[in-house]
This record gives sequence, C-alpha cells and structure tokens, in this order.
Amino acid sequence: QVQLVESGGGLVQPGGSLRLSCSASGNILSMNIMGWYRQAPGKQRELVASITVGGTTNYADSVKGRFTISRDNAKKTVDLQMNSLKPEDTAVYYCNSKPNKFSGGYWGQGTQVTVSS
Repeated sequence: QVQLVESGGGLVQPGGSLRLSCSASGNILSMNIMGWYRQAPGKQRELVASITVGGTTNYADSVKGRFTISRDNAKKTVDLQMNSLKPEDTAVYYCNSKPNKFSGGYWGQGTQVTVSS
C-alpha cells in the first residue's frame, strides 16, 4: 500500500508558474515509477510526466520544455515544476506511484490547477 498526498495547486495567469508536490508513504517497492497525470473536464486522464527511481524521465509532448519532474528518493517525494502555463493546462493533477510500468499503481486525491486571466 502507498499513500500519496498532493499539494501546490491553485489559480495562475497564463505564462505563470506553479510547483506541485507529492509526498508518499508506505511500501517503497511500489514507488519505482512516480508520476503526474491530469484530467480536464470531459477528457480522459493523461500522463503528464513520470520519473523512475533511477531518474529516467518521460514527458507528454504537450509539456516538454515547460514542465520538469523531479524526485527525492530519501524523502519519498516527487515534484512537478510547471512554467509557461497555458489555459489548456487547466485540470485536476494526480500523483501516481507504481512498482512497474504494467501496474496501475496508487493515486493521490488530486489537486486543481487553473490557468486563467
């Protein structure tokens, strides 16, 4: 079992920045891959970025060059730095943790990010 708690969402103007943080507790073997997903109204949940315990990252094309994912294995945290935010980045962002790429893993409760002027 893994428990995930997100923080850092909010309202920001287009072009602004936000940093999301996720703190994990529980079975460390289920934290090999940690990531952020998002779900906008009426759309399917999609991967934003992921990072392995070894530091290998993967980004959605829509956020490459704007978002940066990082993790601290000792603290069991994963962060998402979001820069140059666009209205289309508006969504509920969910932290995810899983033991391997074949697993659905565990989910946090989600945090709302709204990009609007």
